[in-house]
Amino acid sequence: MLIHLVWMALSILMLENIMRKVCLILLSLLLSISISSANEFNEVHLKFGVYQSDKASEMHRKFNPLITYLSTEVSRTLDTSTAVSLKIYRSYKGANDALVAGDIDFVRFGPASYILAQQKQENIQLLAMEEKKGKTKFNGLIVVLKDSPIKKLSDLAGHSFAFGNENSTIGRYLAQSELLKAGIDSSSIIKSEFLGRHDKVFKAVELGDYDAGSLKESTFKKMNINNQLRVLHSFENITKPWIAREGLEPKVFDALSQALINLSDTKILKLYKVSSFVPTNSENYQYVRDSMQRSKLF
Repeated sequence: MLIHLVWMALSILMLENIMRKVCLILLSLLLSISISSANEFNEVHLKFGVYQSDKASEMHRKFNPLITYLSTEVSRTLDTSTAVSLKIYRSYKGANDALVAGDIDFVRFGPASYILAQQKQENIQLLAMEEKKGKTKFNGLIVVLKDSPIKKLSDLAGHSFAFGNENSTIGRYLAQSELLKAGIDSSSIIKSEFLGRHDKVFKAVELGDYDAGSLKESTFKKMNINNQLRVLHSFENITKPWIAREGLEPKVFDALSQALINLSDTKILKLYKVSSFVPTNSENYQYVRDSMQRSKLF
């Protein structure tokens, strides 16, 4: 009888030990699942939007290094895993609508696209602006054929004109504002068209399809290798802003903004033809707002 009681006691102790181990294993598993779930929940997913200016494969090649950099830097600042993905839109309008709707978290826009988006959603936020060789201004151009008889903007009356994209800062709004200052409006021009891209404007003027056109200075320098065109008029533009959607969490906004401003990798910066990113505010783009307002009279 005594032996039986001892055996029962030992059995109970062994069972308790096994149960204790089982409980510890289950607790460990639950803790592991909980941590994993928490990390998954806390992971930051950011969508970066751009409008298409080249074929998709080239766009990815151009922006992937920056996306990798931003993912790393924001993760480090927030101490939270951060994944940045690229969304390419076929048109200015598509990207603009997506930002306003909050479908993407941040974008790289031209000044006019920023202002158009702000008119629809005033609470979008500026992360930074691009700087080119220490400057936040660069030139837009109105060009004609090298031997064109057109010598000044007012001479464009009775001639044809090629614009860029209908939402382009240089290709449309600033150019139209400059034409209006010279007394030229749509009734003065015999033909005009939005060709969509700066390189198309250059080619259209070169081929004689249009007497004049508006484009950015970098495109002119790249394509004017034989001095086939000349500058009729130049005007100032401000560099591109990088913009966050309304309601982006403040700590995420700050981490993104600082990551851009702190970017010093020249290989990445050269992809966008900039030397750095600097802080900015809405007032810096007032000149473009005024020009866009004036262009309504065109």
